[in-house]
Amino acid sequence: MLVNPEEETALPPADVAPRPLEEKLAAVPPRPGVYLLKDRHGKIIYVGKAASLRARVRTYLRGGDERSQVRFLVERLADFETIVTASDKEALILENNLIKQYRPRYNIRLKDDKSYVSVKVTVADPWPRVLVTRRIVKDGSRYFGPFASASAVRDTLDTIRKVFPLRTCSDPVFRNRSRPCIEYDIKRCLGPCVLPVDRGTYEEHLRQVMLLLEGRNHEVVAGLRTRMAAAAAGERFEEAARLRDQIQAIEKTQERQQVVEHWGANQDVFGLYREGGAIEVQVLFVRSGKLVSNRSYSFDDWEFPDEEVLEAVLTQFYQAANHDVPDEILLPVAIGDADVRAEYLSERRGKKVAILVPQRGDKLRLVEMARENARQSFAERRDATKQGERMAAELQARLRLANAPKRIECLDIATLQGGETVGAIVAFDEGAPHKDGYRRYRIRTVEGTDDFAAVAEVLRRRFRDARERGGLPDLLVIDGGLGQLGAARAVFAELGLTDLEVVGLAKERVERDATASEIRRRPERIFLPGRKNPVVLKPNSSALFLLQRVRDEAHRFVNLYHRKLRARARLRSRLDAIAGIGPRRRRALLRRFGSLRRIGEASAEELAAVPGVTLTLAAQIKEELSRT
Repeated sequence: MLVNPEEETALPPADVAPRPLEEKLAAVPPRPGVYLLKDRHGKIIYVGKAASLRARVRTYLRGGDERSQVRFLVERLADFETIVTASDKEALILENNLIKQYRPRYNIRLKDDKSYVSVKVTVADPWPRVLVTRRIVKDGSRYFGPFASASAVRDTLDTIRKVFPLRTCSDPVFRNRSRPCIEYDIKRCLGPCVLPVDRGTYEEHLRQVMLLLEGRNHEVVAGLRTRMAAAAAGERFEEAARLRDQIQAIEKTQERQQVVEHWGANQDVFGLYREGGAIEVQVLFVRSGKLVSNRSYSFDDWEFPDEEVLEAVLTQFYQAANHDVPDEILLPVAIGDADVRAEYLSERRGKKVAILVPQRGDKLRLVEMARENARQSFAERRDATKQGERMAAELQARLRLANAPKRIECLDIATLQGGETVGAIVAFDEGAPHKDGYRRYRIRTVEGTDDFAAVAEVLRRRFRDARERGGLPDLLVIDGGLGQLGAARAVFAELGLTDLEVVGLAKERVERDATASEIRRRPERIFLPGRKNPVVLKPNSSALFLLQRVRDEAHRFVNLYHRKLRARARLRSRLDAIAGIGPRRRRALLRRFGSLRRIGEASAEELAAVPGVTLTLAAQIKEELSRT
């Protein structure tokens, strides 16, 4: 969110920077490196690399150019730092790390149009397993993906588990099993938790699974066909039939994949579509000649040329240490540092990586396909934005708001029987959830059940310095009626935010009338400041739909937090009641046994095997957990 330029100390409009910066610039060498631009508070607002630091920094200090981002940057630029590197490649690596560390405001940030899943193979485990994940961490595992369709990934994993019997249980369950589970009985696991399993056989299954995840289905099927023929020749017909079913399951999965090339290359194909400063970048993931998934990134008000946009996207895109780097990266336009990037990615991958701009043939058609997908994604995003604008305009008209609310926040409170009380605020931007604006609050100053006081506490903490930070929504929705709305208005009067639009949204409820022949329901009601009677919108109106969606998301978010705290409190109450059990021993016990129930079922000797737990303490644990 942009800071008001009138509140900032801007550089003079002349083509000469302030003298201290000019003197500092004179000491900058014309060598490759990274520059960090700072505002007057010392905060880093942009990180960039340059073949000549002096020439690049000079363009910013002397006014930059007429592109909107550079104008905003120059207005806020008050200081800079430079880091000299030995080569352009080192500058690229350092730029990657610094963007990740500081997350500067004016660098491009990649935000997916949706959440993607990957497949994780825990190759560092003694008995590895295969699972779906949305988080990629440096834990020694191997990751495949990302994949756009979570359901398709889970279908593929279900096929893999039918064909290759690998373990699926978590580490705590695996360590504490005493007999094989049902997965062993239905022949989906070899039972390495309790049975002697040939490691070579297990590792061969794992190797075949990774071939499938890499898209090398033909190699796996060929090996299974050879084994099936051998089993049939040896009159092991049940084994041959099982292998036949496995081959059919893999081939059925393979049919759903779209073949885009016949020579089986691994490629990331980038397509770019723009209308002025609004840009859509689409990435197609081609693995072993098959289009396996795609990903979209959207940017608004970026006036940089296409090659600079792609350079910034590539820097962020290949930042992740576990990101799968392909043989070829296909781009729609040439970038200035293609050779440096190719060298850096080749070293990281351990094999040659080529960055190409196709001019003809199948590779050019792939880039054109990516651009067409980017154009389609751009059109869908624009239509969704227009729908959000229509709902906001209708909400403005129905509630007589000063402006159409682009950013809407909603507050909800959750409490249980006078116990733990929490609050949460969710944010919507142009009709879509804006997760960076979600906040959770543990109520500190209110005892017992007092919704009004809880609302007041949360709003004070959320808005006490919001105007200075430029973080005010266009509309605040309070889940509740006149009482909650009155508490909110009192806080805003106290904070000097009387111009902030706020409404209360009361849920639909059943009217209590024992004499009525049918159930009567009071509809959703919207309470406005200074008005006693609520506004009732039509049940199917877009304005009501938007408010309900925001309110329901706040309700989901606050209840999720409340359940988490309640579960944590229940977990603590049983173990923390035992003298001698602190946070460290509690964690050790739960890591070893996985749950309170398993701790209670363990013998005193098994409990005493946990570091820090004596036999005497183990007896106390058994006694406490045996109580109902």
